[in-house]
Amino acid sequence: MTWVGPAIVAVKTVILLLGAAITYIAYKAYRQTESPSIRLLGIGFTIITLGALLAGIADQVLSVSLEVGVLLNSILVALGFVTILYSLYLERG
Repeated sequence: MTWVGPAIVAVKTVILLLGAAITYIAYKAYRQTESPSIRLLGIGFTIITLGALLAGIADQVLSVSLEVGVLLNSILVALGFVTILYSLYLERG
């Protein structure tokens, strides 16, 4: 195995930890404010974090092709961004 495999695992681990921290902080903020936009913001970051996790699992454990892993990650990142964008739109309304 080249250095790329371990590098992917390391980066995905960092993304998972950062995403979990952001999600936790958003959840705490939602509990204090009960703001629907903050709840959706947390959900959006959860989806993005889940995308990184699932793409890493697909690549490392399930041995799917890199292209399929990137596609899976990209779809979930796009859905997460749509959710975050909508949460910011709710704040304006």
